[in-house]
Amino acid sequence: MGGVSFEGADAAGTVVGMAVSERGPRERMVFSAAQLIRREGVAATGMREVAAHASAPRGSLQHYFPGGKEQLVNEAVGWAGRYAGNRVARFLAALPEPTPSGLFAEMVRQWTDEYEAVGFAGGCPVAAATVDCAESTESTREAAAAAFATWTGPVGRALAEMGVPEERSAGLATLMISALEGAILMARAERDVRPLTTVSRELGPMLDAAVSKAD
Repeated sequence: MGGVSFEGADAAGTVVGMAVSERGPRERMVFSAAQLIRREGVAATGMREVAAHASAPRGSLQHYFPGGKEQLVNEAVGWAGRYAGNRVARFLAALPEPTPSGLFAEMVRQWTDEYEAVGFAGGCPVAAATVDCAESTESTREAAAAAFATWTGPVGRALAEMGVPEERSAGLATLMISALEGAILMARAERDVRPLTTVSRELGPMLDAAVSKAD
């Protein structure tokens, strides 16, 4: 989720193996919207700022996003959910022996790495869009709910593959993501990674115990 966390790219500016500069203007604008939302929120993210961040012609905004800012925000939220979900397999591949606690530690580490390297300016764009728009824009609330489901699904499936009972895997995936999102918020408020390292340390044994109960 290095430099700009799971919803963005790593410190080198790559997104799922492709440099941002190599993508088309539409993809760059969706990516840029996600990055600006995670730092500034939806209200402070303007279409002009998105175009400038993406190095895209301003005139292309209406062409690619006839639904205006609402469409762009919703697509950025959807992209963030897909990116988060895709990261789960990468986290598992980095573990010598996949465990629920190891997966959660990797999910947390992407944020502690970012905050220790570049500071606490960025959060989760899905969370930011939810806070800003859940009561005012139904389509964005729906996009955020879908994005969380797109993220929770792969986590739950990974837990099940590691031996967590099917009846618990989805619930524990929700717990992991909820705890992570809350810890991100607290870490930004405190300007300290303590909440992140705390949830990783405290939840890890409980997650692993869910596997032992299935034996």
